[in-house]
Amino acid sequence: MRLKKSSNNRVVVTGIGVLSPLGLNMATTWEGLISGQSGIDYITLFAPEPFETKFAGEVKGFEPSDYISRKDVRRMDRFAQLAVAASFQAVEHSGIQINATNQDNIGVIIGSGIGGLTTLMEQARILFEKGPDRVSPFLIPMMICDIAAAHASIVLGVKGPNLCTTSACSSGSDAIGAAYEIIRRGDARVMIAGGSESIINPMGIASFNAMRAISTRNDAPQLASRPFDAERDGFVISEGAGILILENLAHAQKRGANILAEVIGYGASGDAYHVTQPLEKGEGAVMAMQMALDKAGLASTSIDYINAHGTSTPLNDKTETKAIKTVFGGNAYRIPISSTKSMVGHLIGAAGAVEAAICIMVIQHGIIPPTINLTHPDPECDLDYVPNTARRAKVTTALSNSFGFGGHNSVLVFRRYSEA
Repeated sequence: MRLKKSSNNRVVVTGIGVLSPLGLNMATTWEGLISGQSGIDYITLFAPEPFETKFAGEVKGFEPSDYISRKDVRRMDRFAQLAVAASFQAVEHSGIQINATNQDNIGVIIGSGIGGLTTLMEQARILFEKGPDRVSPFLIPMMICDIAAAHASIVLGVKGPNLCTTSACSSGSDAIGAAYEIIRRGDARVMIAGGSESIINPMGIASFNAMRAISTRNDAPQLASRPFDAERDGFVISEGAGILILENLAHAQKRGANILAEVIGYGASGDAYHVTQPLEKGEGAVMAMQMALDKAGLASTSIDYINAHGTSTPLNDKTETKAIKTVFGGNAYRIPISSTKSMVGHLIGAAGAVEAAICIMVIQHGIIPPTINLTHPDPECDLDYVPNTARRAKVTTALSNSFGFGGHNSVLVFRRYSEA
């Protein structure tokens, strides 16, 4: 039975699953974040010697067979394997039991900016070296971005709304935002939502090097991701997955779920400007942040923490700073802001989902992760970025920014759960 159609259904978070360059679960990732550790190191997934950039943020020690049958592992790109693993973690964390009585009212949205690039690259090599008859029949179902959501729905047995969001670096945030709206309008009681990405391969590194988008600080990889620092020279490619369990509040209460936070706002906009560059004054980001605040019914003085998009690129960091100042005015200088990409790098389509999970952990634990490697502040980036050391603070409401190539802007707002 479907919920009554309503735009007033409250949406809460009851589970988190994360695999990141800092750990194979949320707990380990969180410990790394609050201790200011970097998960960036030299690439081991392929031989990086010929490449201009030789480092990235890999998920070390991941064994997909811990979650997936060995037969299915061979038929899944790594980005889908990570997504399924994080989905299992999130479902287990939530305590929800999926069965024939509720599977129709549980859906999946998992975003990915690029999808199975490793599979595409490997099969292209086979095509050119061995001919078309040797291309795998699994190429398409391993490569397409939506296959992570498909696999999660199959292995978990959920039959509700099932789709993928692809909006570059906003993909994971948009997945959570879309899932939030689905529950609010009553089309599902529970949504498994987030993002996954794995493009640490020769094609991924070479293409971003060609764009001059990623850092080439090969002598000190752990210092390479340095958002808001005057010496930043590009972002660091990383892989991983982040999944949240979103629930209708009444459903979560009925089953006695442990409610971690409430989703109260989602804003999205487009720059309509350039395929890679943001608008100079961040007008698109401003629109998305203001929309999220308006939908949450919040004044700009109500935000206690911002998890910045903070990529460590020259344009993004100063543009995001301008946008935050526009939205929050003089109050912008009061709000602690951090870019956790300084520690985990840029997870592309998974970034927004992992950062949403981090916002929830901040609310839960009252600790704000730092922006590490901020040693030479950029004069154009003059806000409180919680430099280098974590900070204790009471955080009731947190905002998470995600901005992607193509001018995609997505913003989520989370609040400490209260029955009122």
